[in-house]
Amino acid sequence: MMRKTILHYASLFLLCFATLPQTFAAKIFIPMDADNQGNHLKAYGVAYAALTKGLEVDWLLNYQGGSFGLDQVESIERLCKLRGVDYQVMSDAQYAGVITKIMNPDFNGDIIKLEKPPRIAVYTPDNKQPWDDAVTLVLTYAEIPYDKIYDDEVLSDKLHDYDWLHLHHEDFTGQYSKFWQPYRNTNWYQEDVRLSEAMAKKHGFKKVSQLKLAVAKKIRDFVAGGGYLFAMCSATDSYDIALAAQNTDICDVPFDGDPVAPDAQQKLDYSQDFAFKDYILHTNPYDNEYSNIDNTHLRQVPMENDYFTLFTFSAKFDPVPTMLCQNHTTTIKGFMGLTTSFRKETLKTNVLVMGDYKPANEAKYIHGEYGKGTWTFYGGHDPEDYQHVIGDPPTELSTHPTSPGYRLILNNILFPAAKKKPRKT
Repeated sequence: MMRKTILHYASLFLLCFATLPQTFAAKIFIPMDADNQGNHLKAYGVAYAALTKGLEVDWLLNYQGGSFGLDQVESIERLCKLRGVDYQVMSDAQYAGVITKIMNPDFNGDIIKLEKPPRIAVYTPDNKQPWDDAVTLVLTYAEIPYDKIYDDEVLSDKLHDYDWLHLHHEDFTGQYSKFWQPYRNTNWYQEDVRLSEAMAKKHGFKKVSQLKLAVAKKIRDFVAGGGYLFAMCSATDSYDIALAAQNTDICDVPFDGDPVAPDAQQKLDYSQDFAFKDYILHTNPYDNEYSNIDNTHLRQVPMENDYFTLFTFSAKFDPVPTMLCQNHTTTIKGFMGLTTSFRKETLKTNVLVMGDYKPANEAKYIHGEYGKGTWTFYGGHDPEDYQHVIGDPPTELSTHPTSPGYRLILNNILFPAAKKKPRKT
């Protein structure tokens, strides 16, 4: 009788235990601070992979460098191990403690739900390699899939198939990055000219500048309709200048066979572009600047002192710039490019500066809204190659897995996955 009673109570105990909420090993926590993460860049790829599996990812803004949290799934744990991403398995109770801390009104943090992997496109010609551009380089390293598109796809309205678009180091003014003076006799420059002119002719344009303007307008429509645009280096200012110069000719004889319109400066329409105003064109073909937007040749900053600083935004009230600035440091090494940074006096009043170098009065990282979408411009060519020169070997990101400069690019890539919150007023 006693044995039966013991077995009866044991069965009841096991039944009750089985019905209790499981409070152990329920969450994967991926830290993104400097001390606890050895491969920040690959961590973004893991978060993206989780989204492709239908998992929801918490982006824990300002908590340990913008960490990620998600339900414990064996395949994601395995992926973290395979890619060298540091993680921790937390119980529900432990994770609830993290959430409580973040939601405390006195803590500058927030929780953003990432729900759907963004469809990513990179505007780049077929003859460019992934290492020619920082974005394609880091997408490849982080193992985030993307499609390459170019003028044919843009002009045939293929942008509707994507959520996020990056502009490779393109010159949208039709001046071939103003490389004519130093490189006009090189094979690669002549091939770029030949391909560009053939593309213009294919689409019924007499000049490359006219083709690029048509492409720029399609991209602007993409943003207005709710798309996310990201650009670096010369694809930033040359894009805006092309839009502002749509009613005039700013290309000199070496680029399109006829001179610059004498009143080109006066005919600029700054209302047509995203970010810049009141700038002065540089139309001399021997000058490799498009305008005085870029601060490359005006700044006097020794390499060892070249850093820019990220702004700290209120996560609960300004979640968008907070997302875009997530990092394990707010001080980031500077790096140069055809367009290194933006002179603040040329920025429109509605442009949000997210990173700057105050001694030179320059902005490095800027953001804004247009229609239903957003754009982000990031000055410089490669965050881990201070002064990239044509012909330099590609950056090996496996030697820079914690690069804060590259993290800014990946923030932008995950940004479209965020569940939209109503704007606070």
